[in-house]
Amino acid sequence: MTLALVALCSVLSAAPASGKLFPYPMKTTVLKNGLSVTRVPFNSPGLVAYFSVVRVGSRNEIEAGHTGFAHFFEHVMFKGTKGWPEGTRDALLGKLGFSENAFTSDDVTVYYVNGPSAQLPKLVELEADRFMNLEYNEGTFQTEAKAVLGEYHKNAANPGLKIEEAVLAAAFTKHPYQHTTLGFYEDVQAMPTRYAYSKEFFKRWYTPDNTMLFIVGDFDDKATMALIEKSYGTWAGKAATIVVPAEPAQEAARTATVTWTNPTLPRHGVFWHTPASSVKTTDAAIQHVLGAYLAGPTSPLYKSLVLEKQLVESLNGDFNDHRDPNLFGLTAKLKDEAQRAEVSAAFDAAIAELVAGKVDAKRVDAIKDHLKYGLAMGLEAYDDVAQTLAYIGGVLGTPDALELRQRALTQVKPADLVTFAKKHLVEKNRTTLVFNVDLSKGGAK
Repeated sequence: MTLALVALCSVLSAAPASGKLFPYPMKTTVLKNGLSVTRVPFNSPGLVAYFSVVRVGSRNEIEAGHTGFAHFFEHVMFKGTKGWPEGTRDALLGKLGFSENAFTSDDVTVYYVNGPSAQLPKLVELEADRFMNLEYNEGTFQTEAKAVLGEYHKNAANPGLKIEEAVLAAAFTKHPYQHTTLGFYEDVQAMPTRYAYSKEFFKRWYTPDNTMLFIVGDFDDKATMALIEKSYGTWAGKAATIVVPAEPAQEAARTATVTWTNPTLPRHGVFWHTPASSVKTTDAAIQHVLGAYLAGPTSPLYKSLVLEKQLVESLNGDFNDHRDPNLFGLTAKLKDEAQRAEVSAAFDAAIAELVAGKVDAKRVDAIKDHLKYGLAMGLEAYDDVAQTLAYIGGVLGTPDALELRQRALTQVKPADLVTFAKKHLVEKNRTTLVFNVDLSKGGAK
């Protein structure tokens, strides 16, 4: 039996005993200052994962001309404090055996450190220090802002960024989801002049009540909480209250067109505005199932376009959990531009069939099982558990969000997909992506 199968059997056998779908014991404590601390003991001898989730992403960037700052702090949070100046903290963590990184999404910024649990006391001290006492001067700020611009240029050389920018710009007119986590290009260019604003942004969002810790691995719970209380207990501040502009209902179909001038394959996509992810509804669970139902390997669309006719190289359902209403989509990488119309018609036919009420109940159940057991397979390592809990917990705003989302998944019925499609996958609510390739306009030939 492989290690993966051993882990899966362990996960599945643990679930019934606890009556929960997330199979490991979990404790959450909220400090007086609002900091949420979730701990999960895990059989990872001598190792621990330490994730810090700040509930700030590009959705929080509501001021015109000031996008990209959530992602900027993913960089600058590694720049040091008075107690641990730039470079000293990194050097110590490396010496102690830790590895670290961070990522930014539309809704959260996540910092993570993995390594020896024997050094957890020093790690807690260092992490608390940088969240409470981050320090950077204007010179450092400008250097990092220029590095962010360089990152933008690097990503812009890949079709993915330009596709995302075009779809979001077409689909959103008010909500900050209209820009990527990198921000609008002109704002990234102007970022080096926004030093004072960066300080305000940090003060608004890097607060204890807007931060969640997730600690998974081999550690002593009582001792760890004593460390947390000591190191973070004096952290003060309250997250800002802002009004995120609501996106008006879309009243007519839209198109996002991107012409690429370097060799690549054309793409086709359709996207619809759909409800936010929430622990109080099954909307997100329905969309996770729907993506696999319409475009997964068992779907008629996949069998036709990928396997039989071989018109597309890849076919995917496009959905990610978001705090606010976002998009559900279907995307395809075409083998030839000449096949776009046929692929588009196939997309339309698949949606029309579902809207008409024709749904394969057995396939829906199989997809639900696949999603359930697929998650279990992804929880076989301590850092995987930490990342999964941290991301979904940060987006949905509660440490037990993963458990609640999995429960919602079990409640999805075949008829729910039909009802959802009738309401949301309609023509006036659709944005179509047309990504074509024209080498005559300056690209390689």
